[in-house]
Amino acid sequence: MTDSTAAATEPSPSLPRTLLTGVQMLFVAFGALVLVPLLTGLDPSVALFTAGAGTLVFHAVTRQSVPVFLASSFAFIAPIQGSVASFGVSETLGGLLAAGLVYVAMSQVVRIKGTDWLHRVLPAVVVGPVIMVIGLALAPVAVEMASGETSEHIGYGQAITLSMISLLVTLVLAVFGRGLLRLIPIMGGILTGYLLALAMGVVDFSPVREASWVALPSFTAPSFHWAAILFMIPVAIAPAVEHIGDMVAIGSVTRKNYLEKPGLHRTLLGDGLATSTAALFGGPPNTTYSEVTGAVTLTRAFNPRYMIVAACFAILLAFIAKLGAVLQTIPGPVMGGIMVLLFGSIAVVGMNTMVRAGQSLTAPRNLVVVSLILVFGIGGMQFGGGQFTLQGVSLAAVVGIVLNLILPPAREGE
Repeated sequence: MTDSTAAATEPSPSLPRTLLTGVQMLFVAFGALVLVPLLTGLDPSVALFTAGAGTLVFHAVTRQSVPVFLASSFAFIAPIQGSVASFGVSETLGGLLAAGLVYVAMSQVVRIKGTDWLHRVLPAVVVGPVIMVIGLALAPVAVEMASGETSEHIGYGQAITLSMISLLVTLVLAVFGRGLLRLIPIMGGILTGYLLALAMGVVDFSPVREASWVALPSFTAPSFHWAAILFMIPVAIAPAVEHIGDMVAIGSVTRKNYLEKPGLHRTLLGDGLATSTAALFGGPPNTTYSEVTGAVTLTRAFNPRYMIVAACFAILLAFIAKLGAVLQTIPGPVMGGIMVLLFGSIAVVGMNTMVRAGQSLTAPRNLVVVSLILVFGIGGMQFGGGQFTLQGVSLAAVVGIVLNLILPPAREGE
């Protein structure tokens, strides 16, 4: 599949169509975009700003050739929560900035050496279980929020009702939805849960009343702590590898080979610079959004200009302080219901990564690698102490890479 086999290019869109399609792309990404900052304690208005800014950076690097929108990465939710608890918000942002620079470094190695080394160091038997750890490590957090343990003014009965109805609407839209509805299951679940919470009288509107209509987002500058940086860097591994899959996916829709033009090194560089830019302002790391890829598939809106319009609208919305305040009033159980499905879905993506590789997971070598990644990552194993402790996803990634490099290859027939 090369550019020579690309589908016929679409005609230059009119200005009204460009604006409307761009807003629609942002609408598709909106629910997932604001979910990450709401779960990690970051500012959703800042996340809107950095999603827009990061998308513009990506398109500047790739010369407006790939129709993708970049926004908050789910892979970093658990690491951000752990890092904020251990080091603080500013230090966590410094670690995230460093993680973005890992993408940048990888892009340059890919430019010089190609992608073969990436598959040797990070095969499916490592990346798959690491992605599973990212999802499963958060399962207790999702259950606590869904059952109301994190909400002081919402009882168990109300919490379960809110979370399960939000979950039900989300999965119904994801499985049975048609057209645009199928692309916004998260937003549909949150909106339904929020309306139900309003009917129950458990929404606190004081942040909305206190917020002005227009204001600067609460930007936070990063600070640099070596322990926070070492904690966060390994987390960049799984999303960087997933990035290749994202480029292949959008390429299959548009019938273009983005790994060749603009080249994987450019798309990785754009993603890395977008993540580092987000951290500079206090936002979560950026990644390409599969929801938007789905919208591109549905609408056949292949022109990258639509994504630039979506990015500009995201930046404008970031300065509407009332919107950010409304987002912060969403009850915890509503978010918990969405998280139950979301984090399980992340684990399934990791499982599917291993299945597609076609390797036997019961072969002794693969069994050892996968088992230790899962148990170390989910079971709470940690190495070190004091200001630096390697644990969770970071430990799982390091263990997987080291084992993959030192263990002999699996023998034929295993």
